Amino acid sequence: MNVYPFIEAENAADGGNVKRACTLLKVSRAAYYAHRAAGPSARARQDAELTEVIAAIHDESNGTYGTPRLHAELRHRGHRHSRKRIARLLRAADRAGRAPKRWRTTTVPDPAAHTPAGEGCCCVWFVEVSGGVPAGRGGVGAVGVSSVGAGGS
Repeated sequence: MNVYPFIEAENAADGGNVKRACTLLKVSRAAYYAHRAAGPSARARQDAELTEVIAAIHDESNGTYGTPRLHAELRHRGHRHSRKRIARLLRAADRAGRAPKRWRTTTVPDPAAHTPAGEGCCCVWFVEVSGGVPAGRGGVGAVGVSSVGAGGS
């Protein structure tokens, strides 16, 4: 756990005492001041540079590229980083890829055209197969198609 923010808060308060805070948190004052003087770590600097590259590629794609495509594009450009690191930096930059639009039906179906048989349907079609040699032996039976209409045809 990083205790240095607590020491900073104690120091910022009225009458703050770094020595007392370091003693209570069991940290040497030298370590506190060394941490305070140190800049960002090498990993943090690399993350900042990589985030700039990720943001540039994301902008080039008009915000459509997500982690998998960004990962592929970065590898193509010579940056070899894990997909999870790219996903973390993309989230940290408050960016996300766009999912493709879902298919939307543009026509309104006619409810009258989808009535089940027997409820005002004009005709019923059926196929009748009879006689002949079974199809497995190379023969074809007689096939007939008939319709029965509402008017008795």
